[in-house]
Amino acid sequence: MDTIINTLQKFSNIPQESLERFVEKLEEKTIPKGEALVREGEVCDRLSFIKKGFVRSFYFKDKKDITISFSRQEEFIASMASFISQKPSYETIEALEPCELYQISHQDLLELFEKDSHLEHLYRLILEQYYVALEEHLIFSKFKTAKERYLELIETKPYIIQKASVGQVASYLDMSLETLSRIRGNI
Repeated sequence: MDTIINTLQKFSNIPQESLERFVEKLEEKTIPKGEALVREGEVCDRLSFIKKGFVRSFYFKDKKDITISFSRQEEFIASMASFISQKPSYETIEALEPCELYQISHQDLLELFEKDSHLEHLYRLILEQYYVALEEHLIFSKFKTAKERYLELIETKPYIIQKASVGQVASYLDMSLETLSRIRGNI
């Protein structure tokens, strides 16, 4: 539990009592490689913290799987639109390697918010971080050339290239496998 407590303390100076209240509601779960945390069409009813492992979020369009994001240890993961709205998810989140997670249910989280405004504030900060990452990825994918996107990925998130398949990386970078191969060959 030290990992999640340390991560949460990075977000804000949250009182120890609030942290303990939050940690009491967490459940530990192990997910084998290839298993889904949530599938397209299911309601995402748990916010997960990755203690150990690596996951990918993706959806299908025209029978093609499109990678949205990758998450690794010490990061939170959920199909956020589904988690917040409690409506079916448009994405699937799968473990790309065995994962150890801490999870909290949507209902437990809402109950904690009623009792502790510090936790509500913490959750808002987590959502803000999620939103900033989402916006940066949108800008990253729309306003940079394919080569710039690949070079930036190497510089800022080399673990993705090390852990994900080439096809998943190409999809995440919004380019074809051929384009990625050509870029890699010219570097």
